[in-house]
This record gives sequence, structure tokens and C-alpha cells, in this order.
Amino acid sequence: MAQVLIRNLDDALLRDYQRAADGNGRSLEAELRAALQRLRPDAGEGHRDVRARLAAIRAMTPDVPQTPAERLVREDREGFREA
Repeated sequence: MAQVLIRNLDDALLRDYQRAADGNGRSLEAELRAALQRLRPDAGEGHRDVRARLAAIRAMTPDVPQTPAERLVREDREGFREA
């Protein structure tokens, strides 16, 4: 089996994978190996499959104007000030 050394990883990224490893009851190495396996380009559901699924989910949402989130938050905050 081959080995790979990855340098200059972001500390926060490594912490996130270590937490995931702890939560899944495995070593950091095993967690990273599993993550690479899940992201493998030719594995079961590739990126194209995921994109197709996301497009199908978006298609289920009616094409009607949506209220921007920032407007809803602003209105909610103003309501608290008046109360």
C-alpha cells in the first residue's frame, strides 16, 4: 500500500477531523482514510451524482419570490425593540 504525507494542514481542519475520529471511535488516520474513500472520484456516488441530486432537490422548491433572510432578521429585531 502507498503512503502520502500532507504538509501545512490548517489546524482547525485537523481539529475537526480529530473530533470526528473521536466521535466515530477511530484514530485520526482511520478517519482521514475514510474521508478520502468517501471522496474518491470513482466511488459509488461521484460528484456528478451529488450535483444531480442537489438539482433535483432544488427543482422541488417552487419558483416563487422568496423573502431575503436579512429582511426577516431585521423585521424580527425591530419587533423586539418595539415590545
